[in-house]
Amino acid sequence: MHKPFRFATLTVACAVAGAALYGTGAATAHQSTANSTHEPYNIGLLVKDIDTYYGTTPDANGVYQASTSSQYAKDLAQIESAAKKYIDKTARKELHKGRKPAVVFDIDDTLLLSLDYEKKTNYTYNSTTWADYVAKADRPAVLGTPELVAYAKAKGVEVFYNSGLKESQRAAAVANLKKVGADINLDAAHMFLKDAANPPAYLSACATAAAWTCTTVQYKSGTRKHIEDLGYDVIANFGDQYSDLDGGYADKTYKFPNPTYFVS
Repeated sequence: MHKPFRFATLTVACAVAGAALYGTGAATAHQSTANSTHEPYNIGLLVKDIDTYYGTTPDANGVYQASTSSQYAKDLAQIESAAKKYIDKTARKELHKGRKPAVVFDIDDTLLLSLDYEKKTNYTYNSTTWADYVAKADRPAVLGTPELVAYAKAKGVEVFYNSGLKESQRAAAVANLKKVGADINLDAAHMFLKDAANPPAYLSACATAAAWTCTTVQYKSGTRKHIEDLGYDVIANFGDQYSDLDGGYADKTYKFPNPTYFVS
């Protein structure tokens, strides 16, 4: 997962948390604004808004969790409920026509929640600490997503994963997904990770063994195209970033909330 624009996202995230970013002479409690109409929202207040949105609370082990009664949980439940209705209806039609329906899931903050890492690093990114965090394979599930994965499988839909995690992080990703109950199709034929050393031929336009230049959109849409070239119809694509979803090769996309970072 490459996160080059951490603090740039904080302004984007605010809209999710329900806060107004700009205003002429506007002020919140204990905060005064400058005369400029372009003063960004205060980062400290934004962090409080994010905590409120998630209902961020440390558990007995000091791990920050999202509350099941939070607005975040409610937003997820609404999205997941609509997705299940769509999958049920669409899968029946696809299977009746002899087609092979598939769904594609991103992993980071789509299936596995990284809130604890975000809180403890003050919403900054460091490749070493991130790699150590992923290697622990102990992230909680994004609320309701193991059930959504299982639901798709039960409806006869093939489940694929399309993640920005590195190939070297495969074992940790598989172990973590198993731990949260998303133990479906975790083999290499269904879980696509970034392999810069040996990129697949279907990404040859932007990735070779000598250089990986694929954007997130190129990598993810190219992988979805590959899945469709295998004979599947990607009926739904799930991600927490717009770059997980852009680029086509999916009949419908579902954007999960994530006000903590932005991946272009």
